[in-house]
Amino acid sequence: MSTLKISLKANEKIYVNGAVIKTDRKVTLEFLNNVQFLLENHVLQAEDAHTPLRQLYFTVQIMLITPDNGDDARRLFNQLLPRLLNSFTNERIRAGLKHIEELVANGQVYDALKEIRALYPVEEEIMRQNTAPATDEPVAAVAGE
Repeated sequence: MSTLKISLKANEKIYVNGAVIKTDRKVTLEFLNNVQFLLENHVLQAEDAHTPLRQLYFTVQIMLITPDNGDDARRLFNQLLPRLLNSFTNERIRAGLKHIEELVANGQVYDALKEIRALYPVEEEIMRQNTAPATDEPVAAVAGE
């Protein structure tokens, strides 16, 4: 059996299987079995879910943090994911979204959150390109023709 040790600072929170745990001093937690957890610094607030992938992250996060609302979050996830797959043309993001769908279907919500976070830089680059100032180059040259 493998164990997982997580060190927390004083007043830091961790979300474990839907429970919020706050420490009053520096501690190390040792999990002796499989748990779904999320560290406080990985928790996304609703007002920060301002991009498509962050909205997806927030939805998946609800599955982990509040299992009682998991069914509602899963329905929202099942509506949101196909929209994202239709919206993104970037193959790295599309492949990641398909992998995320598989992870969620297999109950690997924590791993799905890690995968979504890994896609943030790609999404940021796409958004930066879409908001870049126009150039004087002809469209055909920009498109690579």
